Amino acid sequence: MEGGANLDAQIESLLNVEKQMRLAGEVAGTKKAVVDIIQLCFQARAWKTLNDQIVLLSKRRGQLKQAVTAMVQQAMQYIDETPDIETRIELIKTLNSVSAGKIYVEIERARLIKKLAKIKEAQGQIAEAADLMQEIAVETFGAMAKTEKIAFILEQVRLCLDRQDYVRAQILSRKISTRVFDADISKEKKKPKEGDNIVEEAPADIPSLLELKRIYYELMIRYHLHNNDYLEICRCYKAIYEIPSVKEDPAQWIPVLRKICWYIVLAPHDSMQSSLLNSTLEDKNFSELPEFRLLLKQLVTMEVIQWTALWETFQKEFENERNMLGGPLGDKAAEDLRQRIIEHNIIVVSKYYSRITLKRLAELLCLSVQEAEKHLSDMVVSMSLVAKIDRPMGIICFQTAKDSNEILNSWATNLEKVLDLVEKSCHQIHKETMVHKTALKV
Repeated sequence: MEGGANLDAQIESLLNVEKQMRLAGEVAGTKKAVVDIIQLCFQARAWKTLNDQIVLLSKRRGQLKQAVTAMVQQAMQYIDETPDIETRIELIKTLNSVSAGKIYVEIERARLIKKLAKIKEAQGQIAEAADLMQEIAVETFGAMAKTEKIAFILEQVRLCLDRQDYVRAQILSRKISTRVFDADISKEKKKPKEGDNIVEEAPADIPSLLELKRIYYELMIRYHLHNNDYLEICRCYKAIYEIPSVKEDPAQWIPVLRKICWYIVLAPHDSMQSSLLNSTLEDKNFSELPEFRLLLKQLVTMEVIQWTALWETFQKEFENERNMLGGPLGDKAAEDLRQRIIEHNIIVVSKYYSRITLKRLAELLCLSVQEAEKHLSDMVVSMSLVAKIDRPMGIICFQTAKDSNEILNSWATNLEKVLDLVEKSCHQIHKETMVHKTALKV
């Protein structure tokens, strides 16, 4: 009781000092008085008094911004020293209410919200943690370090993915431009000019830009796996593969390169997939993965692939992926792989045949006539292929329909070729005639 009375007396004395300094406009003196009050409460482990004094000091008439900032920063150091989780939450909520709506402590408020969200997540309240994090729009904070902003937004994205809110996760992820990860950090550290906002240093627990790049693409892989967007997943793994720390360590790049191969094979055929496939095949690191080079070579080569033979060769590797980095390839991956091989075979057939019977196509694809027709129709609908099916005759035509201008141009080209041949023939006949006449004169 005596200790409590002594604490109250000391606080009362410091409050009088703080009032004098504040009314006199003494910034340094006011800051010192405020910080001393906070330290006194902490040393006495009077957590309730600490919360009350924080609220009281922040609401005093004409309170200086610098004093409020110093008070909040000092009190934040004591969060980890609290005896139990209830006291910690109470202190965070007090500081949060004090800093709400004050632009000069917006960074501190963001850090407080992040701490509170982590506590909520640890208690299993994912939805509450995600809602708390979404209240803060750190992209508008001019004084916050770039890496801290990115880390905060990535935490927002992760919590949205954990609560399976994929729409909001995509919206939040778009706040980060991928070009920021390729920026040269050494060039950006310039001395601030006069009048510029001073950017704070990021806390020690914030990862580096390259580590954030990896976290970003890993979160994007989680998002795209939900939609089974294999091409985007492949591009994300490709970006992870390009990180210097990953490329230097075979234990890291081998599982990433394996994932790139599988997802590029699983991606539907289009110009982007074809370009990515050819560029990936040129990678020198495939000397360590010859079986995957063979898989990609088969897809690049314009030959029909036998599904049963391919599955026997690669089934073990396919099933091993669940034990590798990133986990299994997806629930529908095996079914989609077969679909891609069928699509590849149909494209190969369209290159070699202008017309083919449906029965013969089904034989080449090792499918029933109905299945072959269904797969072909799906490719035509998705505009991966141009084809027409004469169902009564059972004939497929892969030739594209030409318009009148193209037909006239082809006729004109053919006529030019014929006239060139006639002219050459006349020239040769004339030449032979002249040779014979000369021979007869002699």
